Amino acid sequence: MSMLLLRLSARDLLALNARRRLVPHLADRWVHFGGGESSEGERAAWAKSLVSLAEDLMAAERGNVEMIVECSPTTDKGEEARKGGLIDVVLVGRHPAEGTLSVQLVELKQWSSVTRVEAATSELVYVPGYDDPVEHPALQLGKYHALFTGPTGLLNGLRFECGGFAYLHNATDESVLPLLGVDAPTGPYAHVYTRDSRSRLLNDLQRHFTAEDDYSAAEYILHKMELRNTPLLDAMVNSNGEDTVFTLRGRQKDVAREVLEASELILDHPGQEALLPHPKRAVFLITGGAGTGKSAIGLQMRADLEAAGRTVKYASGSRAFNSAIKEYVGYTESEFRERFTYFSSFVNAPNPPLDVLICDEAHGLRDRSTNYRLPTEKQGTKPQVDELLDASRVTVFFLDAGQTVRPYEVGTVEVIEDAARRRGVALRRYGLVEQYRCGGSDAYIRWARALLGLSVQPAHEWVPDGLMHIEVVDTPDKLESIVRSEFRDGATARMVAGYCWPWSKPDKDKNLEHDVRIGDWHRPWNASSESFCAKGEPPSRIWPVDDAGIGQIGCVYTARGLEWDWCGVIMGDDMVWRTDRWVFQRGKQRKDPETGVMRVAKPGSLDPKVRTSTLDDDEFARCVRNAYHVLLTRASRATVLYSTDEETRQHLRKLVGETDVRGLRPTLANMPPELRIGRQHQTRRSRRERKAMLKAKLKNGMMLF
Repeated sequence: MSMLLLRLSARDLLALNARRRLVPHLADRWVHFGGGESSEGERAAWAKSLVSLAEDLMAAERGNVEMIVECSPTTDKGEEARKGGLIDVVLVGRHPAEGTLSVQLVELKQWSSVTRVEAATSELVYVPGYDDPVEHPALQLGKYHALFTGPTGLLNGLRFECGGFAYLHNATDESVLPLLGVDAPTGPYAHVYTRDSRSRLLNDLQRHFTAEDDYSAAEYILHKMELRNTPLLDAMVNSNGEDTVFTLRGRQKDVAREVLEASELILDHPGQEALLPHPKRAVFLITGGAGTGKSAIGLQMRADLEAAGRTVKYASGSRAFNSAIKEYVGYTESEFRERFTYFSSFVNAPNPPLDVLICDEAHGLRDRSTNYRLPTEKQGTKPQVDELLDASRVTVFFLDAGQTVRPYEVGTVEVIEDAARRRGVALRRYGLVEQYRCGGSDAYIRWARALLGLSVQPAHEWVPDGLMHIEVVDTPDKLESIVRSEFRDGATARMVAGYCWPWSKPDKDKNLEHDVRIGDWHRPWNASSESFCAKGEPPSRIWPVDDAGIGQIGCVYTARGLEWDWCGVIMGDDMVWRTDRWVFQRGKQRKDPETGVMRVAKPGSLDPKVRTSTLDDDEFARCVRNAYHVLLTRASRATVLYSTDEETRQHLRKLVGETDVRGLRPTLANMPPELRIGRQHQTRRSRRERKAMLKAKLKNGMMLF
């Protein structure tokens, strides 16, 4: 993933600094990218130089200009990015006359004076405190300028103005005269400003950037830096149902390549019989948290393996995930069955076994494959993980232990490793850490885990980073208003909640009961139905992707594995804050004597598999925490959070902090028009349409993968 410490407008950066959160946040991000503990000098530079530049932007009436801090001009990872150089600040806005993207690359120097290196040009100077001569800042800016604007640069292909300057806010013109001489480097990136030339800097900032605060030009940079991910289902739609269009990055690409290469060594040549009576087998286990790209890797590998002539199936324990893919992409029933299946489909192993079985959401593995609708002979008699290993020669598991939300979900690293060991099958394990959901904000993931008590890090105040947004509201009406507003503008959006209300089936006329009731506000759960309901509400299996799902409330079982731009999360009384700790409560329900409808009798969890008294308190708390962790990580841009409990809301509001910081809410309205891609009104393509598009691709010689 590209390296970037912060992205905020100048006014928002100053607001963050006023809350004494600027430097701690930058230091945390620096550690995350492998930089170790930041030095006192680095922290001083952030505290002084960044703030000075932001104050000058405000003085120039350009507080809307966005500041991207410690940015890599390449999309290399961690140490590789730092070797390529980190530019102190990239200023991004709109040109006041042209209206196009306007970018200024900035090197911030705390130098107070420099002296010329004897018998040399101004390209090298001595700086007090440095052992060796250093190059003129314009030379470094020239390299950054080439990287940003070159053939593979982050800004290549855009119509824009790009310049740069060095700002020595501690110096005077006289004290750094060698940097300003006629023999100094020249170019659009070679300007140098000091304390003496501050007025000229303000004028130039006004010349480069408009004062209009309309939308976020920096989104271009985030997209180019691959910090804005293509949502899973969008990529599937773009595939036209015939291939997969994922751009794997960094560690994702490495893992996919290694698994595919290893598979070639294990599997026989397609179409030839095995030479050995007992061919080799292997297990690959890929672990990673929510948003690390597990499904993208799995779906891309499925497509590549199928194209190579392998027999391959993509299995999941999530009915909602499979149904969403089928509905959104537009597979026919037979097309879907050729490619996708469920964990419980291998009670009887295929003969011969599949070449490859890809098991996504493997944390949802069950102890046994059981289904009350099926006869006894189709019920599993051995661990489900053993059935999956028997079904294929190469088995690939994708697993996130933080997403086990019911006690019968036994998918763990230990269970899979033990099953492979018992069979004497080689197992290779990989870990994913790069974050591609939640705007690429690892800070948000860490904040959410700390909030829920899922990490050793104590809960702490959220620091806006310009990548992900979160806010707390006081009423469910407000939550719904925000989510619906973004949905109307073209964003993908849904409301989800903890399982704290009864879940009624549609009545005989297919009307839905409004089970989720908070005061006068009430909405239905996504429909427990196989077909559309009386008012057009979709069945739960396609609730995540059907437009009408916006008026229903989803839960962890229908949201897991999916994502939206905006997600409204309702925390119920199963997890409430009391003074200094979380308290977990099991609820009860009763039948209303007048209506015959189930209602809440005692607030708390009403999940029938979780609230049961046979589940001990620690396991109950773990399931509830993990469920909210899933719900809090469904958004790619913004989470709106509400709790039914007043004390919990106050706790959340304290941790989220001020939400009146201007420009942080990532609405579609404040995005560049070219990036406002409304995705919820997708229509399924017919099989004929998809076949025709595939034919056109082949005719034009386009690559499928």
